[in-house]
Amino acid sequence: MKTLLEHKIREVMDLCNGRVSVAIDLPSQSIQINGDRSYSAASLIKIPILLEGFRQSEEGKISLSEKVTVPREGRVGGAGVLAALSENLSLTIEDLLTLMIIVSDNTASNLLIDRLGSNAIQELCNSLKLKQTKLRRKLMDFKAMEQGLNNDTSALDIISCLKVLDNSPEFSQTSREKMVHILHKQQFDNKLPSRMDREVVFVANKTGELPGIEHDCAILKLGNKTAYIAVLIDELGENESGKDTIAQIGKLIFDFLINEDNQKSR
Repeated sequence: MKTLLEHKIREVMDLCNGRVSVAIDLPSQSIQINGDRSYSAASLIKIPILLEGFRQSEEGKISLSEKVTVPREGRVGGAGVLAALSENLSLTIEDLLTLMIIVSDNTASNLLIDRLGSNAIQELCNSLKLKQTKLRRKLMDFKAMEQGLNNDTSALDIISCLKVLDNSPEFSQTSREKMVHILHKQQFDNKLPSRMDREVVFVANKTGELPGIEHDCAILKLGNKTAYIAVLIDELGENESGKDTIAQIGKLIFDFLINEDNQKSR
């Protein structure tokens, strides 16, 4: 039986001109609408990369303080800041992981794929039983794109990643807190969190976008309640409607958590 929240979310989805997938895990209910559909991952592929970086750190394969050179010839466009810097520089792996998430830096992502290993990242996805998540190329690799190689994921896979990142005993508390903190410092907040009161709710999110594609996923914490959300949209005629759809869904979930909290405090 559909809950009132799910009914409202479906109404918003029906008005979107794209193909929408939603997975939501709340303390009181779970909502999954087309959650196992495969989508182009866009920058959501960076979440498994983040997990693998901290996994290798915990296993002693890398050090988060290890310096990585950022060569000029290895920089790519799209999101991020490293491509715009003129001088040669080196950054720690933790710096690269942070830039990869908070400004979705594609150069940082590609350096991490090289350092961690694409096979290792995919093995992590397989070990987490992510059914649709495939890392097949680096970011902004247009030759690979022309050959039909794409990075894929699904809303349910992303929810699984967020849960592992936030509370899995496979990671130490220190690593989990660092990963959540990085997501909390996200600079792109114009989708799921855009209509939430950030002074009331803790938000840790990661967006993804390409022409015709808009994604966002988030961990929300309100009091002792935690919510995990992933909304993936493709086949958009124009991207703004996708952003608006995601923002509306975020507001519905925020309002639901606030109302539930108010009812319990009475």
